[in-house]
Amino acid sequence: MRIRPVHALALLATGLLAGAFGYGAVNLVPTFRAVPLDMRLSFHAELMRMNGITMQAAMAVSALSSFGLAALTRGRARLLAGAAGLLVVASFLITRLGNVPINGRIKEWALTSAPADHAEVLGRWELFNDMRAVTALVAFGLLILLAVRRPPAAARPAADAANE
Repeated sequence: MRIRPVHALALLATGLLAGAFGYGAVNLVPTFRAVPLDMRLSFHAELMRMNGITMQAAMAVSALSSFGLAALTRGRARLLAGAAGLLVVASFLITRLGNVPINGRIKEWALTSAPADHAEVLGRWELFNDMRAVTALVAFGLLILLAVRRPPAAARPAADAANE
């Protein structure tokens, strides 16, 4: 019975993470491109300041609950939950090593001005953003698959297994 609450937490946290990154990729990035550069830079810098705590918390809860689920299960379930946890860690690393340094530059640009190569740098930020959205979405998908898959006959009540 310990597995269900951990799985529910993993689904919730990873779903929120995938949703936030997905919303950013599908809605925020096109909006960033549609507004004047100075507006984008100011909004981007403020948004990243607000996201700093919430997104890191979502990634931490997603990874810990996925790895916790892997520890509580075995076989294919362990592999799926562990893979989901690794994908969340990948989202974190992409964010920390890719997006965060660029966010620091954008914060400076918002106070001064963007350099001549700003479009290339912003394009890299968008690529990293897409990558972390995909890794979070796949992690969420694996946890959903784990939730809807039919458990092995040995794990089901005898009446269910006998009706196969």
